[in-house]
Amino acid sequence: MENVHRFGLRAALFIGALSLCFSLTAVADEIQDINKLFKLNQHTQALTRIDTYLASNPKNAKARFLKGLILATQNKTDDAIGIFVSLTEDYPELPEPYNNLAVLYAGLGQYGKAKDALEMAIRNHPNYATAQENLGDIYAKMASQAYERALQLDRNSASAQAKVARIHNLLSQNKPSIVKPQVATPKTTPVPSKTVSVAPEPVSSSEPVNKLTADDSAEVLKTLHNWVEVWTSQNVTKYLDFYSADFKTPNGESRDQWEADSKVRISTPKYIEIKVSNEKVSLQDENHATVTFHQSYRSDYLITSFDKVMLLVKSKNKWLIQEERAAQ
Repeated sequence: MENVHRFGLRAALFIGALSLCFSLTAVADEIQDINKLFKLNQHTQALTRIDTYLASNPKNAKARFLKGLILATQNKTDDAIGIFVSLTEDYPELPEPYNNLAVLYAGLGQYGKAKDALEMAIRNHPNYATAQENLGDIYAKMASQAYERALQLDRNSASAQAKVARIHNLLSQNKPSIVKPQVATPKTTPVPSKTVSVAPEPVSSSEPVNKLTADDSAEVLKTLHNWVEVWTSQNVTKYLDFYSADFKTPNGESRDQWEADSKVRISTPKYIEIKVSNEKVSLQDENHATVTFHQSYRSDYLITSFDKVMLLVKSKNKWLIQEERAAQ
């Protein structure tokens, strides 16, 4: 989800580190069959069948939740949020819809909304470990942002640098967890006979629409490697030149705020070392490409390593970064 996720946090809170989960019960053989399709990554077919089922059973909570999971996996975030919001309204006693809302909000950089949703989940079920852990990740991400802004104001602050390093190291160690919670069920559904946990598939596995030529692939990879070289040299001006005018900032902040934060993040360390590996390029059309790779980052106060997804757009024969995120 992020993907979803997935978030950033991908990793660092790479919001892929927050868990999407829910108990799907055997309320009907049809839902069991649709859930099997979902787990086999046959999402289009699963969505068609769940829509057909909901046409006759519009209030079925399990079917609605499964549809929300499918939409989240397809990166239809707004639609998935709508599903989970409606479930919290109809079944406020269930913590899982709140938890999944938090995952989706966090993926959009809306950490305040994510925090509120998790607090509602915990209010309903104080022993819900998944929501408790996710809330800790949200608080850590919000703290990281505050410390980074403190560094922006005083880049010589040793205490702020140390706190940024500690939190980044903590967040970079987070990994998605798939759990099987014992959850309350809506009064309109039978007691569960089987519990199945599900989570969105990695967002980086989509198939390219068009065949990528060797020249296009080489140009995209050249852009990636030049970006790494400039970042390593800590040349802020050239670094920012790699990003398109419509670049999607990772936390939903303004472009000016993101550039200011980037200047601090790049210029503050005494040194930066970056290595990329396992690069894979796919082309959506002649002007849009996706590259996935493993990024290892090291500086005098931070060490991270995670898989990454980068979306690029061609503008005036030059590939520019339109979005970057941790692979979920």
